[in-house]
Amino acid sequence: MTTPALTPTPTNQSEAETDNPWRLALEGTGAGIWDWNLVTDEQTHSPRWEQLLGYSGWELPQCRESFASRLHPDDFATHSAALHAHLDGHSANFAVDLRLRCKDGSWTWLIARGVVVSRDASGRALRMIGTHIDISSRKQAQQDLIDVNAMLQVKSALLQTTLNHISQGIFLLDAGKHIIGFNPRVCELLKVPAEFLATRPTLGQLSALQHSKGDFGPGASRVSESARDYVNSDGMGAPPAHYLRETQDGRMLEVKSRLLEDGGMVRTFADVTDYILATQALQTNEERWKLALESTGDGVWDWHIPSGEEFFSKGLLDMYGLDGDDILNNAAELDLRTHPDDLAQMTQSRLDHFEGRSPTYVNEHRMRCKDGSWKWVLSRGMVISRDAHGQPLRMIGTHTDISERKVAETTIWQHAHFDALTGLPNRRMMRERLAQELKKCRRDDLQLALLFIDLDRFKEVNDTLGHDRGDLLLTEAARRITGCLREVDTVARMGGDEFMVIITEFQQAIDLEGVLQKLLTALGAVFQLGLDQVFISASIGVTLYPGDALEIEDLLKNADQALYVAKGAGRNRYSFFTPALQEAAQWRAQLTRDLRVALAQDQFRVVYQPIVELATGAIHKAEALLRWQHPTRGLVSPAEFIPIAEACGLIVPLGEWVFQQAADQVQAWCKTLSPQFQISINKSPVQFENPDLQATPWIEQLRARGLSGESIVVEITEGLLLSTSAGVVEQLLTMSDDGIGVSLDDFGTGYSSLAYLQKFDIDFIKIDQSFVRQLVPGSTDLALCQAIIAMAHALGMKVIAEGVETDHQRALLSAAGCDYGQGYLFSRPVAAAEFERVRAQLTTHTAANAVD
Repeated sequence: MTTPALTPTPTNQSEAETDNPWRLALEGTGAGIWDWNLVTDEQTHSPRWEQLLGYSGWELPQCRESFASRLHPDDFATHSAALHAHLDGHSANFAVDLRLRCKDGSWTWLIARGVVVSRDASGRALRMIGTHIDISSRKQAQQDLIDVNAMLQVKSALLQTTLNHISQGIFLLDAGKHIIGFNPRVCELLKVPAEFLATRPTLGQLSALQHSKGDFGPGASRVSESARDYVNSDGMGAPPAHYLRETQDGRMLEVKSRLLEDGGMVRTFADVTDYILATQALQTNEERWKLALESTGDGVWDWHIPSGEEFFSKGLLDMYGLDGDDILNNAAELDLRTHPDDLAQMTQSRLDHFEGRSPTYVNEHRMRCKDGSWKWVLSRGMVISRDAHGQPLRMIGTHTDISERKVAETTIWQHAHFDALTGLPNRRMMRERLAQELKKCRRDDLQLALLFIDLDRFKEVNDTLGHDRGDLLLTEAARRITGCLREVDTVARMGGDEFMVIITEFQQAIDLEGVLQKLLTALGAVFQLGLDQVFISASIGVTLYPGDALEIEDLLKNADQALYVAKGAGRNRYSFFTPALQEAAQWRAQLTRDLRVALAQDQFRVVYQPIVELATGAIHKAEALLRWQHPTRGLVSPAEFIPIAEACGLIVPLGEWVFQQAADQVQAWCKTLSPQFQISINKSPVQFENPDLQATPWIEQLRARGLSGESIVVEITEGLLLSTSAGVVEQLLTMSDDGIGVSLDDFGTGYSSLAYLQKFDIDFIKIDQSFVRQLVPGSTDLALCQAIIAMAHALGMKVIAEGVETDHQRALLSAAGCDYGQGYLFSRPVAAAEFERVRAQLTTHTAANAVD
């Protein structure tokens, strides 16, 4: 039978689905597929192969290393042996069990199967395909069986060892009351030869032997009265469950019998002489014992169960503010002072001890004091005597005041479930409340709304006015949110400036509009924080049960997506979840996955936009801008992928790549265009907050290329200057020390101040294009530009105007003293080769305009 040939590995999922039905069939079995070119050592795998290891699919590089680096070290040898046996023709197929490391670091068992599908003329293997199938469950079952067998062997040996060494003597009898098993200890206690017991005598025959020796005494006087008739019989009747007998040498034996379902019986003999002597000694010293317990501060009680009489120590009575006349020394009276909510579980704990399910009685409950207050106590006790039927006769114990501990536990619970600053439920408590409300909604067919509220501009307030003012704002915001809702609704602080609200018992979504608008209005009103007045706003994401989702995680995800849209739409608004938001989230997730491979697959490129010196028309500066040429989506806007790269952390390696491209380019242009040529690159706040500590410092990379720090300018946003992170401040100051220029991008749209501009030694200020776009003589925008330019020059900074699109704008900016211009009037961002041509044309043209 000819093995069907598999098609080459497809370049995308669509081709895999249409061109390779064998691959689809194997995928349908749950197997992960691999394809190995033995000549080039290239190896590809299916998305399912990654999913077996906990990845999402298409997440790992398509190479042999993706498998080899995850193989368990202990499996290298067996894998290699099985592989070479097949490659050398000693086995028809390749099959081996092995372990691979999953994404979370754990190991999973797989069975690897494969076959060589192509050989050259000399028989040398060229290509091999195969599958990986998860066999973790089978491996676990095998291990469980091994463990069970080992446990049984250990327990069997342990049981035999125990029987041979325990202090009790044991008989095992069949339904005919023949002794079919015994241990050495029973021979010692009864003074009966093992050879006699080995003949499997009946109980009657054993009893006759003991009578002949005088073991039971005249008339069985050495046996408890309740068992004398039994020991005088043939042993075939029902035995007492428990009785005592004295040996001829004065030892006391406790005899217990238990009938088995098959008619057989187990009988044990225990030497309780020491116990009885100890009990007598204990009774003699009871008063000393009670006094000792009293000295611990615990209250002592002693209960005679059949009569109900109980002794209470003075310490116990004092604990509840009682005296002897109050309690009347009666236990029904004591039960009447147990809290109603605790009575059932206290009774159950006592019953568990009485019936042998717990070795001691331990229970925590509340007791009513004489003044009517409730006190938490820990009650501990033990039955110290039982009757012949095992029923409890006497019990002693203590009461310990644990009220302070209970208060502490309550405080700990409060801290674990409520926000310490606002007093609102925290994230943990909110999830519990949400689960309860969803259960109620399912039962009663009700609706529920879940709101995510995020305070806009809170971080700026916190950073500029301090954490104390930030805390005041959060506390007041919590009060306002609560004031907009009903008592049946729930408000929680999720952390930071995020709140979550559960609104119940409404009829339709439109009923929420009033509440949502009320929340926006309340949070948009002025906040008086000490002497400071602050205005903020709020963004709200809303999702509904059951219309949008049925489970907690889905509702939380929906509300978060709706909040994302509200903030992206300009904030100070609310947004309801829609299926379109889910699609957008999925689109962002897909773009995130694509970003992870884009850098490795060389999908990015850097373009350069000239920065023109307005006074002379000279061009010795450019801004490096990143572009993504997606293989299927085409050109993706930076406005779309930069926020995603920042959110998933890819902006750090991406930013490092851009710097290296710009450094190489400025090295070339310093030689061919101008020794003072300078390239500006944007550096995300995320790069400052989470730098790659393994990367070579930029100044060292520049020096390695023969460049100084002046060849690069780093463009930052105004928001970064507000950062309180010591690491960010240190990086900005280090760049200044290294000679690397710092340019403040989009100036005028943020919240920076002169103090920040001076503190961080800013070299350039870039006027945002929103001010340049409407420039006309006498306009407010022109006045603002003139003020910014004058301020910057007074502080020793240069000014770059962005978004220059007309000669009129250029002329007004030049007249105002602006140093540089950047925009479509001069050139769009272009590739490096095109930049050189554009620069040559612009230098001549702009120089002429500057002279005019």
